[in-house]
This record gives sequence, structure tokens and C-alpha cells, in this order.
Amino acid sequence: MQQNLNLKILFITVTVFFSLQINLISAAEINVCPDCKIQSIQEAVKISKAGDSIVLKPGIYREHNILIDKSITLHGNQGAVIDGDGKGTILKIQAENVTISSLKIINAGHSYTQDFSGILIRDSRNFTIRDNILEKMYFGIKIENSSEGVIESNSVSGENKNEAGAGNGVHIWHSSKIQVIDNRFYNMRDGIYFEFVENSSITENVSRDNIRYGLHFMFSNNNSYQKNIFENNGAGVAVMFSKFTIMRENIFKDNWGTASYGLLLKEIYDAEIINNQFIRNTIAVSVEGSTRINYRKNNFIRNGWGIKVIGACYKNIFSENNFIGNALDVSYNSKANDNQFSGNYWSSYTGYDLDRNGIGDVPHRPVKLFSFIVNRTPEAIILLRSMFVDLINFSEKVTPIFTPDDIIDEIPAMRAFQ
Repeated sequence: MQQNLNLKILFITVTVFFSLQINLISAAEINVCPDCKIQSIQEAVKISKAGDSIVLKPGIYREHNILIDKSITLHGNQGAVIDGDGKGTILKIQAENVTISSLKIINAGHSYTQDFSGILIRDSRNFTIRDNILEKMYFGIKIENSSEGVIESNSVSGENKNEAGAGNGVHIWHSSKIQVIDNRFYNMRDGIYFEFVENSSITENVSRDNIRYGLHFMFSNNNSYQKNIFENNGAGVAVMFSKFTIMRENIFKDNWGTASYGLLLKEIYDAEIINNQFIRNTIAVSVEGSTRINYRKNNFIRNGWGIKVIGACYKNIFSENNFIGNALDVSYNSKANDNQFSGNYWSSYTGYDLDRNGIGDVPHRPVKLFSFIVNRTPEAIILLRSMFVDLINFSEKVTPIFTPDDIIDEIPAMRAFQ
């Protein structure tokens, strides 16, 4: 019995080995160049078989609507450029196990009725888009109804100056298990866009100089974004109607404008916002209808508003954060409060620490009367540095009437957290 089992195992091992060898032998490399036998990318795809590699030699390939419907690799040598001539989507992927790497792709089509893109991925699984440069894009990389993909080390840029005429850098819809890693997105409408996306991650990207958002989440659960930079966008990041989002070690910087912010939260539940840097934004965090959010170890530095609570926010915890040099640390538009501020550092704190234990002996009230006034009369902001503001803030501190009397940090830190 044991001998028969060993023979069966040996037979299976040998069969698998020879199958792999046959696949390796049958896989081909197809070269494409202006002087080669194969001069068209679409022709190369047509004659290719699953497992083949297509290599573009230096040259300009004026093609669009290139359909990749096989499990192949498309790789570009330095100097290989695919020029869509502004006629439509350039590459369309509708197959599993496809890799696109080291290409320069330019001039996707522009349309107000169709989402033309440099690379369109639809109904695919286990794909990789790596080390590509996409320039003069409408949409850069568009992913629909796909899973288990990697978008890594690409540069995506557009050239439109208005929101209506621009698309997104990477636009992902109804997909899961997508990794967006170490990319550069600029001069797009949104750098990164997630809608109905689950179990995915956004890591170490730079999204800057985009018209609307650096990152835009909609109806997307169980995702994370970490170690990204969102700089000088119309607004930094908007996370809306989503659950179980992890936001760690990101930089939200210089997102300025009359209605701009580093981070917008709307209808968000059960999220972590930890170890982020909010630097010089009009509003560092604007939050509405969000519950059970843990804000911890973040730096709010030289923003207009640190935290601006619009309303309907419950059971949120703010702890071990640094609020340094903001015009208004916390803004609240009602007296109702179900949130906790505990053990934060406030550069505006004027209390003392007689027992020298590092904790202020006097509780800190971060909501100033002036912020309450500005919420109702925005024009009053011109009085921000006046003596009048100091006077009304002091009077409200002594006898709170208008501001929430239960928004209070009982144990303010005397020194900023490192």
C-alpha cells in the first residue's frame, strides 16, 4: 500500500515538473519595433499566447484601443512611447495575470461623455501596473470590477486646469484587494479615487497639485492609507460614507482655499487617525456625521482650524495630539457634545503645573467663543488678531455660556509629544 502511494506521489511530481517545463519552453518573447517584423503592439498581442512577453523597443507607437485579453506581459525598453494621439483609451486589459511595466504612455483622449484613460482594467484579477509614466491623461489608470491588483511606482499627470475637463490619476470602482504603492499623481482632478472598494491599501504615494482632492473615498470599507503625502491640492483627502478605515503616518500639507481642508470626514464610522501630520491647511480636519473615530498622536501645526466639527459626531476620542500654532484649535457649532479630549498638548494653554508632573493643573477649554461666532458669521474672521477677540475669549473662559461646557481636556500635557 505504501509503495503504491509513493509511486502515485512520484508520478504527480514528475507530471507537474514536465508541465512547468513545457510552459516555460512554450512562453515566447515577442519584440516590437519600427524595423522589426512585428511593428504594431496590437498585432503582437494578437499573435501572442498566454505567458508570452511583448517587449517594445525604442520608438513611438501611435496606437489606441489596444485590447489585451490574454495573460501576457507588456514591457517597454527605455525610449518606447505609446502615443494615443488624443483618440481614446490607449490600453484595455480584460484578462487575468497581466503585467504592464516600464512604458511611457501619452495623449489619452478627452471627452465629457466617456472616461478615456491611459490604462483601463476591467473584469481582471492578479494584474500588475509598475514603473510606467502616463502623461497628458484624462483618466490615468481606471480599474473596474477587478481584484488582487498592484499599482506601483507609476507617475500619472494631466494638463487640464478645471475640474470638468479633468479625470482622476487612479480611479478604482467596485473592486477589492488593490494595492496602490509609491506612485506620483499630479495635475489631475483627484489624484486617487476609491468608490465601492474593499480590503485595499494606499501606501507611500505622493498626490499633489490636483484640482479637487488628493484622495477621495466613497462607500469603501476596510481600507487603509499610510505614509502618503497630500500637498497643495484643492483639498487634501475626503473620506465619505465608509467604515473601518485606517489612516496612519500621512502628511496633509498646504491644502489652502476658501473651502479647503487637509482631511474631510463625512458619515464615517470606526476609523483610526494616528500619527499624521496636518501642516498649514485652511482646515486640518473637517468632520460631520462621524462616530467612533480614534484621533491619536497627530500633529496639528499652523492650520487655520485644527478640528472643525460640523455636527452629529459621537464617541470620538482625541488623545496625545499636538495642537501647535493654529488660529483656532477646535471649532464646534453646537453645545451638544459626546466626544472626549484627553491628554493633548495645546500651545494656547495658559495654565500651570505646580507639581511638575507634566500635566496641567488647570483643565483646558479648546473651543473659543470667537470660533463659535465665526461659525455663524464667517466675515468676523477679519477680527481674529484684535484685542476684542482676546477679551471675549477670556470672558467666555471664565463663565462659559455659548461654548460647550463639556468640551474640556482635564489633563492637558505641558510639553509637545515627540
